[in-house]
Amino acid sequence: MRLFVKAALPAVALTALIVAAAQAQDTAPTPPAAPPAAQPATPPAPAPAGEANPRGPIPYSALRPHRPAAPKTVAVTPPRPAIAVAPATQGSAPPPVAPVQRPYARLAPGTAIPAAELEAFVDGAVRDAMAADHIAGVTVSVVQNGQVVLKKGYGFASASPARAVDPDRSLFRIGSISKTFTWIALMKEVEAGRIRLEAPLNLYLPEPLQVKDQGFKRPVQVRDLPTHSAGFEDRALGQLFEQNPGRVRPLSVYLRQERPRRVREAGSLPTYSNYGAALAGAAVAYVTNKPFETIVETEITGPLNMGRTTFREPYTRREGLPDPMASALRPDIAEGFHWTGAVFQPRAYEYISQIAPAGAASSTAADMARYMMMILAGGTLDGATVYGPQTAHGFRATLQRAAPGVNGWDDGFMEFALPGGFRGQGHGGATLSFMSNMVTIPELNLGVFISTNTDTGGKLVRRLPEQIVGRFYAAPADLPGGGSQSLAQNAAAYAGTYLSTRRAYHGLEKFTALFQSVAQVSVTPDGKLVTRSGGAAQTWLLETADEQYARFQQADGPGTLVFQMRDGRAVRWFAPWGGEAFERLGWWRLPVTLSLLAGLTALASFGALGGLFSRGRRDARQTNVQARTNLMQVSSAVLWLVSMGGFAAWSGQSADVAAVFYSWPGPLVLLSSACALVAALLTAFTVLLLPAIWRGGRRLDSWTIGRKLGFTATTAIYAAFSAALLMWGVLEPWS
Repeated sequence: MRLFVKAALPAVALTALIVAAAQAQDTAPTPPAAPPAAQPATPPAPAPAGEANPRGPIPYSALRPHRPAAPKTVAVTPPRPAIAVAPATQGSAPPPVAPVQRPYARLAPGTAIPAAELEAFVDGAVRDAMAADHIAGVTVSVVQNGQVVLKKGYGFASASPARAVDPDRSLFRIGSISKTFTWIALMKEVEAGRIRLEAPLNLYLPEPLQVKDQGFKRPVQVRDLPTHSAGFEDRALGQLFEQNPGRVRPLSVYLRQERPRRVREAGSLPTYSNYGAALAGAAVAYVTNKPFETIVETEITGPLNMGRTTFREPYTRREGLPDPMASALRPDIAEGFHWTGAVFQPRAYEYISQIAPAGAASSTAADMARYMMMILAGGTLDGATVYGPQTAHGFRATLQRAAPGVNGWDDGFMEFALPGGFRGQGHGGATLSFMSNMVTIPELNLGVFISTNTDTGGKLVRRLPEQIVGRFYAAPADLPGGGSQSLAQNAAAYAGTYLSTRRAYHGLEKFTALFQSVAQVSVTPDGKLVTRSGGAAQTWLLETADEQYARFQQADGPGTLVFQMRDGRAVRWFAPWGGEAFERLGWWRLPVTLSLLAGLTALASFGALGGLFSRGRRDARQTNVQARTNLMQVSSAVLWLVSMGGFAAWSGQSADVAAVFYSWPGPLVLLSSACALVAALLTAFTVLLLPAIWRGGRRLDSWTIGRKLGFTATTAIYAAFSAALLMWGVLEPWS
């Protein structure tokens, strides 16, 4: 989007625009890998509806929490010099059929990690990341062999009043880890025989929430929800998070009003869906005739004695909404922060009760430790049984995939590829401010939970489980292997621009996906494949390739990447984390193509306006038709410039992602879209009148050949730009 809007600025030249477009494809941001689903936390007493956070930016040095006289296992981390941390992604692939033979490992798989060594290692990893990535607070728990090995807090849970992170009390938003509670609740109903996985989902939903066919033959089945293969588009802006508690809607109302389109056949391709998870929660609530929050409390958190884990939020009690968070928990809510580049900006509480099953949970490191021990024990803990052997087996069973080695989901639990050939299961979670991760490794009887309350914490939460397994159980990593000569010779088959399937497929939000969900693939001269997405680059080495699939191994990690081939050319690749695929874009859909058209449109618009003041008397001669069409083209020029200027102004205000979520689409975006729509309509009329323009009138009262050519060229540029914007949803201000 930035390339489109910058084209409207007077100082932008065409050459610079094309260069900027090419650079943007390498650094285009993406949604959160495990797309978002929960909310940052609040001050102890939530602000009234619509009230802004009064505290303003908080420098890191100003966060000085009160330390209790006898602190628990709480570590307050002072600022440290920045330390560079290499980016990494978490991957996942099918678990091995037999244990991997490891020629060397620091500890045998059956040997527990010494608690002191683990604490020292985690302390270093967390504190280095907090300093390098500017993270205000972190909470961690590690369990193994049915015991809590580590439970610790670092940094600050809130700024005003200043509170240190307490792993037993501080409530962090765990984001999409909430979905694992939803899948457990769903599978308990399957165990009880009240829900069948292969049955149509609509059997378990009230009529207003039932999923329409929308032209597809196969109905959405219950199994399609935990495997994220229901075929929904993914929409989030303006409705997934709420800052004003007065705007929070009941789950049933949200699901009815924010129904996404089905964009592919159910069961055909996994694409992460918050809406699908919310439907699962609604189905469980409908079958049991109980609110979803009550089901979680009575069936999961209650039996597990997880008294500080809740899906409830601190709003004022209101008819139609679930009961709010207990008053005893509110003082321990951790605050969310945005790192501005200079200071920590506190964020007000973000509400997500309207889609609670997808990510509204808050928890502590201590409670999540009990949760992981239950999962590792197959559904039981301290004599309480949460789910039975059938569900435990289902959570660990590998589902059939669309392609060999494509990462995916085991009945809702993510798979993680870890160092040493180990396999992990769990879930990542992200809100606008909180980043979390939970990984259990059955072969090691090990579980790791980590959460941060700053939007820069994504790298740390992805890496820590890998680092722990790599440090204590994996053989020393080999140096990355060499590239493939055949890959270098066939680079064009893979290189190109790809667009994520996890995106909106219509309207203005579709346009933002063009720049937020694009990934670049290239091949180095020595035969290594490089993917660039979200500002991070990863290098991959070719393992195997045939007519249908090409499999790559991460050069510096355990991840796996699979390309689907057709006629010797890659058509899509599957993200290592399994929640989305990236499909190749044709040249007419490339960001650089749209940017080029935006630049040409800006230059043509300035030329059309400049002609009003530069034409001589003879050039001003024209017929009535030519005069009217010239007026339409000049009006279009003004509208195009206003539209691009509006997008430019909005882009300058959108550095904070939270602001975009809350205000979407906002006056500037709507004005810019409306101006573009009117300009496109005027252009369409101009195209229809081109034959009359060329016929003209007598030679003395008509345009010259040169002016007719210039007018036609400008019209062609406007028409091409209009077609591109129409394809990407920009001309839909009502959406």
